[in-house]
Amino acid sequence: MEPYRVRASSWASLFDCAHRWEGTHILGMHMPSSPRAQLGTAIHAATAAYDEARMRGEAIRALDVVPVLVDELNNPERDVNWQADELSRRDAEAIGRNLLSRYCQEIAPRYHYVAVELEVVPWLIDCGGGIVIEIRGTLDRSRARADGAGGVGICDLKSGVNAVSQGRAKTKGHAPQIGTYELLYERTTGQAVTLPADIIGLKTSGAPEVATGQIVGAREQLIGTDESPGLMDYAADMFRSGLFPPNPTSHMCSGKYCARWRVCKFKDDQS
Repeated sequence: MEPYRVRASSWASLFDCAHRWEGTHILGMHMPSSPRAQLGTAIHAATAAYDEARMRGEAIRALDVVPVLVDELNNPERDVNWQADELSRRDAEAIGRNLLSRYCQEIAPRYHYVAVELEVVPWLIDCGGGIVIEIRGTLDRSRARADGAGGVGICDLKSGVNAVSQGRAKTKGHAPQIGTYELLYERTTGQAVTLPADIIGLKTSGAPEVATGQIVGAREQLIGTDESPGLMDYAADMFRSGLFPPNPTSHMCSGKYCARWRVCKFKDDQS
């Protein structure tokens, strides 16, 4: 059989609701992006352009990458339903400019990046029974940072209405993706990840905020032992059996976020 090709950036959502993940990434069920999701894409593109320029040693300002933000909002590569919520393009641009400026002034100077959205060496995972998963793509929205003493760690940008709470970036639920990124970075570069991961939160609702939070030991959740299976072992079981369990308690269990929701018998659509 051909390997199941999995985008590295999608891996974490498999452990949120595998049924939703199967619908999108195996069955090919799609839906238009929301305005706020597209705003996140635009912010990430602009911050990546800024960080890449700094890595090349170029003098750059936040203002110089605003055109990247605006182009992503006005010329998206995917369908966007601008009627999905109350966020207009004009408001999205205003929020995006604010967060972009704050990221460049408050967050980026803290880090010395050595890679931005790194393209990874594909990782083949043998699930048994002739089933193989191939994780590939780029470490979307992430950067690798160095501490000047030989240490390397992953920074990952997360945007959204709840990305920052009480002055701290939300880290809950992000460990599977971070752990995957750490393992892929090591396999691609041959360099060990020794620093904790930093989540960089960019809040897109209310008063825009930027903040960081830390995740320690993300890889340990993925890698199993003889005594205790890891998330990779559970994923292998899903692919080998073809059973991708639903999670109606997921905050993504909504017609707004899930392409499978309308036909899913497991959904919780009670108000």
